[in-house]
Amino acid sequence: MAAVAYLDHAASTPMYPEVVESMREFFDACYANPTGAHRMARDARRATDDARDILAEALGARPAEIVFCGSGTEADNLAIFGAAAGSGGSGGTVVCGAVEHPAVLRPTEQLGGRVVGVDGDGMLDMDALAAALDGDVRLVSVMLANNETGVIWSLGDVAELMARHAPGALLHTDAVQAFPWLDVATLAAPADLVSVSAHKFGGPKGVGALVVRDRVRLQPQIVGGGQESERRSGTPNVAGIVGLGRAAEITVARRGEVTERAGRLRDRLADGLRAAVPGVTESGVRPATGAGVTVDRSAKLPGSCHLCFEGIESEALLFLAERGGVYASAASACASGAEHPSHVLAAMGYPRSLARGSLRLSLGAASTGADVETALAVLPPAVAQLRRAAA
Repeated sequence: MAAVAYLDHAASTPMYPEVVESMREFFDACYANPTGAHRMARDARRATDDARDILAEALGARPAEIVFCGSGTEADNLAIFGAAAGSGGSGGTVVCGAVEHPAVLRPTEQLGGRVVGVDGDGMLDMDALAAALDGDVRLVSVMLANNETGVIWSLGDVAELMARHAPGALLHTDAVQAFPWLDVATLAAPADLVSVSAHKFGGPKGVGALVVRDRVRLQPQIVGGGQESERRSGTPNVAGIVGLGRAAEITVARRGEVTERAGRLRDRLADGLRAAVPGVTESGVRPATGAGVTVDRSAKLPGSCHLCFEGIESEALLFLAERGGVYASAASACASGAEHPSHVLAAMGYPRSLARGSLRLSLGAASTGADVETALAVLPPAVAQLRRAAA
């Protein structure tokens, strides 16, 4: 396969070589079911316990509070459906933000919950949240960072508001996009439930986890064998869990270095495209205050470069970008290819004519300066070509 500029890390990341190596033993040598009693089973169980310890430390939890799942989506679903059903049969209202991942938004809507709007910068409307909170609220779900725009929210502010207006409610956060970049152990400390997914930070696909604090009553959504302390049944994916733990360990150890380097590359990419292409809107940024600074991106994840180009269709731009060796997304990976503009941009008040030209360029630990330079060489002429064709 020819070398490409892979700028779609928010959708999925390449696995760390150390992660691949850590998993190998559990494919070809230690393949036993970890719930068994013999030595190979005990070895498999020990490996999952070690991964549980690592992930617990990375997320600021106790090992017993970690529930391994099949994905970040399952973790979100378990948090919302499980918390709503775990309130002693009395039900309760679920509240979430309008720009949540569909794994949160759809369960909330299915349960007849309340959806809170955001402002034009993608920040949660705290007055609207206060109005949505009352004694009937069982769960509030707000993401730590948005999967499309990279905008970061403060869980502490949300928790303070909940303490005043819905003191009995639980707080869940989808930290799937945040974990590669942010100290989730600290920033998600106010949360009762925290979701992560391995393939967003150098681990394998098909494995995620949910932190369930000891005080939380959670109704399992998959029942049968009673694994994960009766909270999620099913034979554990030992290799995947081992990979998840190793990826989390590497991510925490290298987070500072990766964040600083990717942030510089992101700024070079965003500033270069804004300078080369007229009619570009960058989401989640503020006016610059420092000399020589184009915009303030401190409210965004370091790897997030989300732009909207006037007068083009994002799918056509993605086609030309791929021809030039640039891989990106139109919105979140779940929404790419859909005929309708992103629900995130719609909630932020972007007009349809602008939202239809959205492009999510996301960097990660493996991103290089060459990736950025390729994108800067390919994307401006591609946008110009599309605009000429539409004129």
